[in-house]
Amino acid sequence: MVSSTALLHTCPIAPAPWCHVATGVSVIPAAGRVPGWQCRHKVASMTARKLKIGVVMDPMSSVAYKKDTTLAMLWAASQRGWSLHYLEQEDLYLENGRAMGRMRDLEVYHDPDNFYQLGEVVATPLAELDVILMRKDPPVDEHFLNAVHLLGFAEREGVLVVNPTAALQTCNEKLFAQQFPQCIPPTTVSANDKVLRAFHAEHGNVIFKPLDGMGGSGIFHVAEDGRNLGSVIEQLTLRGTRQIMAQRYVPEISAGDTRILLVDGEPVPFGLARIPSAGETRGNLAAGGRGESRELTDRDYWLIEQVKPVVKSLGLMFVGLDVIGDYITEINVTSPTCVREIDTQRGTDIAGLLMDAIEARLAAQTPA
Repeated sequence: MVSSTALLHTCPIAPAPWCHVATGVSVIPAAGRVPGWQCRHKVASMTARKLKIGVVMDPMSSVAYKKDTTLAMLWAASQRGWSLHYLEQEDLYLENGRAMGRMRDLEVYHDPDNFYQLGEVVATPLAELDVILMRKDPPVDEHFLNAVHLLGFAEREGVLVVNPTAALQTCNEKLFAQQFPQCIPPTTVSANDKVLRAFHAEHGNVIFKPLDGMGGSGIFHVAEDGRNLGSVIEQLTLRGTRQIMAQRYVPEISAGDTRILLVDGEPVPFGLARIPSAGETRGNLAAGGRGESRELTDRDYWLIEQVKPVVKSLGLMFVGLDVIGDYITEINVTSPTCVREIDTQRGTDIAGLLMDAIEARLAAQTPA
């Protein structure tokens, strides 16, 4: 058991005066308080058992050292003495109905010139792992979904997959938010030219985007004059054969598209406002936006409370809400990012909080 003395430190996820582990009680100022919010970031591990963590991700050679969220997770796991095991999507396979992987041991370092080392490939049952972090970036295409199905076989053997495979299969990041109509701007989803034109005629200023994009790719802003409306619809719907989303333009995008991170349903009290560059309507960092951390507002916390019960019921452990003005525009469950930017600006340890939540989930699943 961790002594009470060991717990007397300021929580790294919410520096003073927001929260202190000694009490486990939120002391977030009234303007940003979340009823029931508690710090879970312990000084010591809840269990002496060293966990085996698998990660399915894009090639390590493509990782951006200064901003990669998955790398932060790997550092946090390694700091706990847990072993890391690396897989790319194509390394997953089935053998006689059992999930297998061509794994490589992975070590990670805080050295921009040499931040990882991979071992030799070893064919291993995925059930030998305790946890698999599914961190492959979108698109959520056939290859991604097939990999998720394979991870489901490991899940059935008791491996904790983060996020759960059922949620990854069903929670399209654009469509998931549509379950909360009280939280979103006016929206329609269709492949039909007449339906999309009628939506534009009603709302005038509209954003059109594919349902499977990421990083701001494929997003078009069509103003009231309707310039290029037909071309945009034709291109995005592949001439009426693919569903797309049309959403009323939210002018508050000029102040930023804020990423809010939830760890096991609980909000990190700071978001990252991704502010568009001059002449842009997209705040995505990949589209040239800049990131500024800010404290969550009362409206943000209201939005969180609307989605939290569903997030918890689906077992989602790491979720990113995208909020513009008063509205949620997306709910990201595949590979949410922005951890490093918030950590850098706020001195937080969001990946550490996630590792604590994972450890707590495993402990709760283990018979006494």
